[in-house]
Amino acid sequence: MDFPNDKKGRIIFLNGVSSSGKSSIAAQLLRELDTPYFAMGVDVVNGLRAKERTLELGADELREVLMRTRAGFHRAVAGMAHAGNDLVMDHVLSEHWRLIDCLAVLDGLDVVFVGVHCELAELRRREITRGDREIGQAEGQLAQVHAHGLYDIEFDTAVQSPRDCALQIKDFVAQPARVRAFDQLRAAAIEKGELRPDRLGVSKSTVS
Repeated sequence: MDFPNDKKGRIIFLNGVSSSGKSSIAAQLLRELDTPYFAMGVDVVNGLRAKERTLELGADELREVLMRTRAGFHRAVAGMAHAGNDLVMDHVLSEHWRLIDCLAVLDGLDVVFVGVHCELAELRRREITRGDREIGQAEGQLAQVHAHGLYDIEFDTAVQSPRDCALQIKDFVAQPARVRAFDQLRAAAIEKGELRPDRLGVSKSTVS
């Protein structure tokens, strides 16, 4: 019997470099939003794999595993939303294909695209303080993560608290629906030939 689903979930998509504060905003959002949301982060998906097995892989093998992991993460988020669940998605778009793949598999869903920014000095301080991140990782991601240049709403976590960010996102999603940044980015990708219309949908893969 087919699952009866008349409602598709909303996705609040947090994009920013490592240590920019996405997870803290996501955790606060779950407390502030009026309806239940799931938090799905790429780091959580990475953590489901045995780390010692990936350490045994060569560079090319590891790259393939990580690409499949990200592609699977995108499709897991899409599947949850198509089943009617609202989600907060925490990701790092540090490779262009990740954005293109998300534009494809999240087609037809309401995606609120949130840019999470933080100045470099504060990112370095957080990496040192946390002790579980490679020093310089965030700096290496900066050039690509926000290269697309378009969001529905943006924050600077060096000066804005997770709660302030969460409350502003809550107010934003309560507003009447509008053309989303993701829809504009998808249209631009199709126009540039980066995304084919026949590859839209959760079951299609654009990974290359």
